[in-house]
Amino acid sequence: MKKLTALLQKAKTSAFYRWILNQALWRAIPFNHPHRFLIEEVADESIRIRMPYRKSNLNHIKGLHACGLATLCEYACGLQLVHLLGADTYRIIMQKIEVDYFYQGKTDAVLEFGITHHFIDTVIKPALEEQDAVLHTFSLDVHDINKNHLCTAKVTWQIKDWKKVKTKI
Repeated sequence: MKKLTALLQKAKTSAFYRWILNQALWRAIPFNHPHRFLIEEVADESIRIRMPYRKSNLNHIKGLHACGLATLCEYACGLQLVHLLGADTYRIIMQKIEVDYFYQGKTDAVLEFGITHHFIDTVIKPALEEQDAVLHTFSLDVHDINKNHLCTAKVTWQIKDWKKVKTKI
């Protein structure tokens, strides 16, 4: 996980490292490989990911598949949480996702999602000092390249300090 954090840092300023980051994530998360989600921009407090309009992302009527759009939302939100919180310190698990669909995607979809350091420092970390795990719901909007609003996802994550994770032995 430290390698992922380092790659995310380098991807902020280097197209080459964004390419490496995309390649690494396609291999590390085989379920997402056919989607070919493309991380286009990594900033301190935001990420932009593109879901290409390609055969593996289409449904039976040649629109972007609903499950692919939901996966895009989970992917972007999870990556940004890992980026800001650090996967070596906190375990981040999706608890629930709800998606409302508004428009059929017939071009690439783009998701820009941000979380601020201020939010992490004032909401998430103080809550983790008081309780073992925190549930938080993030809202993400996906648009196509023509600015049509495709869907809005509400993704609930459980965030927990690794020291408080109990596993069976």
